Amino acid sequence: MFKFSTLVNNLPSSVPFVGPEAQERLLSSTFKARIGANENVFGPSPLAVKAMEKASKSLWMYGDPENYDLKKALADYYQIKSEDIVIGEGIDGLLGYITRMFIEPGDSVVTSDGAYPTFNFHVTGYGGKLHKVPYKDDMEDPDALIERAKKVGAKLIYLANPDNPMGTVHSGSVISKLINSVPNDCLLILDEAYIEFADDHAAPKLNPSSSKVIRMRTFSKGYGLAGARVGYGIGHPDLIKAFDKVRNHFGMNRASQIGALEALLDQKHLENTRELVKMSRDEITRIAIINGLRPISSAANFVCVDCKADGEFARKILNKLISNGIFVRMPFVSPQDRAIRISCGTEKDLRLLEKTLPKVLTAVSTD
Repeated sequence: MFKFSTLVNNLPSSVPFVGPEAQERLLSSTFKARIGANENVFGPSPLAVKAMEKASKSLWMYGDPENYDLKKALADYYQIKSEDIVIGEGIDGLLGYITRMFIEPGDSVVTSDGAYPTFNFHVTGYGGKLHKVPYKDDMEDPDALIERAKKVGAKLIYLANPDNPMGTVHSGSVISKLINSVPNDCLLILDEAYIEFADDHAAPKLNPSSSKVIRMRTFSKGYGLAGARVGYGIGHPDLIKAFDKVRNHFGMNRASQIGALEALLDQKHLENTRELVKMSRDEITRIAIINGLRPISSAANFVCVDCKADGEFARKILNKLISNGIFVRMPFVSPQDRAIRISCGTEKDLRLLEKTLPKVLTAVSTD
């Protein structure tokens, strides 16, 4: 009936993630603890909330298609130029744009096996051919990514640092070496969505003059504005300018633009959030250890917990937690699927986890 393209007809019907709301509908109940989507439960700056509430009266107007004020504030913050920055509907939206800019049917793209599924979703949506390399010691493997990129003539390489789903992190010196090793006619997409939670040494100095990398960052995680959908990329000005050919110029929400600007200016709130996340990571780590599980050191706002068996065992734990009202997720690819991924939560969330996890482990072990 519908004359879809050959590409669309041949793609599977799938989405990268099943949201917690969809699971709640299936369960006919609301989660008691929503600690699976890596949302920042500690919330955005009160200044951002106040600014967005005020902006709601002006939502009859479109947002500024040039994102002028937010780009200028980011440029001032990072001591770079506005021409080095592109704003988009979260990193997810920017990944879609950059894939559209570079990938034609059959073009090669290299990423890690089990890395962020949304990027893969965009690549296959434009007909690209994905080449994946395994993790090494639960970390993305920069050397393997470069080797594969050279072998297949990749146009794009994707790497997240800190990594999602494992939470592991490479030092800035390792990432600098990776950037310098990117082959000619190839671009590294460095996803730094969780960089605000990592130590300062995890991010090399910004260098927008490099044509080898675009740095992707967001207001969703550290700044607690996931629902506002504000992401940004930092890269060579010629690359940034090319986004204007494909991006949705009225895709940004006006209130989101204003809220992100105020959030950026409230660095005190960000520092407080970083402390709360660190305490929550430590508590998840403690809960995992006392239950005989192995937490994997994390530089993000979640902890991957090794269930010390196989993926089937970890899925049983995950499903039992979900049936007990605790929303968590897990890596999707073996051997990382031996773990469950627990997002940082409030004191109430973690007390419920502490109470429920031993019962779940007992139930799973006796099944």
